[in-house]
Amino acid sequence: MSDELFVRHCSPTILGIKTGNMFTCRFKNEKSEISYIKSLNERLVSKGMRIVPLRRHNGSTLIYVYRPSLLKKDLEKDLAQSLLKNLGYSCNSINKCIIRLIQRLEKNKDFPHEIGLFLGYPPEDVWGFIKNNANGCKCVGCWKVYGDEVKAKQLFEKYKKCTELCCSLNKKGFTADMLAVSY
Repeated sequence: MSDELFVRHCSPTILGIKTGNMFTCRFKNEKSEISYIKSLNERLVSKGMRIVPLRRHNGSTLIYVYRPSLLKKDLEKDLAQSLLKNLGYSCNSINKCIIRLIQRLEKNKDFPHEIGLFLGYPPEDVWGFIKNNANGCKCVGCWKVYGDEVKAKQLFEKYKKCTELCCSLNKKGFTADMLAVSY
């Protein structure tokens, strides 16, 4: 599998401006999935990134790409900790949090709403989404915004430009590990 799908869905994380991204991918079999994820990790761990499968469903795998250092900072925020603890997360380890997220994904056909915290969404937006049942947001972009609309719109634009740049460079032969910044 080429880097095209990976770059298209994960550019903000590749460039270190976003905590994490997720994308769904189909594989011929479990062996090819494991090989793909192992290859990505071998190429990107030195750049401060990790890639893990979160859920397999109907022949597709949900892949989580993240920067552990950014995720740790995000999950240390008071509101994030409060939200996660209320949902049974052990907040003393990002690995334990990811394992709990995997468990919640396996139990529910829908995405658990706290998944936004693992993607770098502001905790106030994740809380607003949960509290308001996804209604009454200020705007919609990469996520539904309940907090700082101006800052969110700036981030949405930054992510869009980042993705356009990375996809353009990828078409010119730059691989994900060539694009990835060390963090």
